Amino acid sequence: MSSDKFLDKKELKRLDQELQKMIGRVGTDRKTQDEVFDKSTLLALEKLISDRVIDILDFPISTGKEGNVFRGVTPDKKLVAVKIYRTNTATFKHISEYIIGDPRFNSIGKSKRALIFAWTKKEFKNLERLARINVKAPKPIIFIKNVLVMEYIGDSERPAPLMKDVKLKNPKEIFETLIDYVSKMYKKADLVHSDISAFNILMFEDKPYVIDLGQGVLIGHPNALGYLKRDIHNLVSYFNKFGIRADENKIFDKITKKK
Repeated sequence: MSSDKFLDKKELKRLDQELQKMIGRVGTDRKTQDEVFDKSTLLALEKLISDRVIDILDFPISTGKEGNVFRGVTPDKKLVAVKIYRTNTATFKHISEYIIGDPRFNSIGKSKRALIFAWTKKEFKNLERLARINVKAPKPIIFIKNVLVMEYIGDSERPAPLMKDVKLKNPKEIFETLIDYVSKMYKKADLVHSDISAFNILMFEDKPYVIDLGQGVLIGHPNALGYLKRDIHNLVSYFNKFGIRADENKIFDKITKKK
């Protein structure tokens, strides 16, 4: 169905029934449903259904204060991840810290809703950059308002777990891979993740996948180097418990060294 096609009452009723069926099977309590599926979000999901991007939401993958991630199913039965940022109850205390200074978002409004819409778009754009440089991360598919649809990482039985919940078979190799990701993001995508840690790295088939790119900033951002140092520190500190010793300053100097 074309996104420009006028929807008559019968079609709207059908879409509403599909939405209610979709929401009813996601396995969240009523309070969470009310917080996540507000009117604006329902309209975005309705658009995704009418454009045949998604068919249903299967179950929650993760739940947070800022948003929820659901496993979705497309009309052709492919699995996707659907991230919904909460527009009413999100607690983005420092969201402007990562938005202000990014030339891509100079003209956004000052309302909380406008910031969250910009945040969703920002994550989509940052994931696009990672896809171009072959850093493992969910490939973005589409975003509408506060809803982001992206590649599902996992198998048909369960989503990929967070690195913090996995017993790593080859921690040294994983550490080196992640430092390489950080370097490629900086050198090839002009991007700093700004909050990389074991809490936003998935492990799938023994490979790390970077997630949660909303706070990622371009290297022209006034705080980019500080965020880069923090990312390196987080990784070095985490892998220290596996007996891996690395010099944070040397890693930082190597990444930021001009060609």
